[in-house]
Amino acid sequence: LSSLKRLFRWLQRQNRIAIDPTLNIDTPKLPRSLPKSLTEKDVESLLVAPDVETPRGERDKAMLEILYASGLRVSELVSLRVSDLKLSEHYLTCVGKGGKERIVPMGDVASAAVVRYIQEGRPALLKGRAASRLFVNVRGGGLSRVGFWKVLKQHGTRAGLRQTLSPHVVRHSFATHL
Repeated sequence: LSSLKRLFRWLQRQNRIAIDPTLNIDTPKLPRSLPKSLTEKDVESLLVAPDVETPRGERDKAMLEILYASGLRVSELVSLRVSDLKLSEHYLTCVGKGGKERIVPMGDVASAAVVRYIQEGRPALLKGRAASRLFVNVRGGGLSRVGFWKVLKQHGTRAGLRQTLSPHVVRHSFATHL
């Protein structure tokens, strides 16, 4: 229908037809489905999936806890800097869509996971290198959106989740459970 409407509009502009026959045809409205989200049990399984006895596991645990506890977008999560954290006040600042800075509360569990990662996991991943990004990969660079996507998929599989998992599903789970 959309293609036909465009074609007849073009034909009318080209003076090949006098009247657009699709002018009074209404476009059907498709129903909007609710965003997918995880059950609380699935989220619990996902949050305990990382092996916190390894530096990567500590990082992954901290990332998952922040993602679920705050509802950040994946781009906001991976671009966090250490200076964005206000751990004693239990909040962080992030730059969201449109370059707008916002303050996001962070619960005790997420804060504790981040503290453990900063004290133990992050130094082990950095191996003496410096990085401004909070979450780093094994080479000491900032973790990318795709890198986090792979981490999330890995832990979803480890947690036995059958549902398609994405950072946005975790974001919607945060909002639904809130």
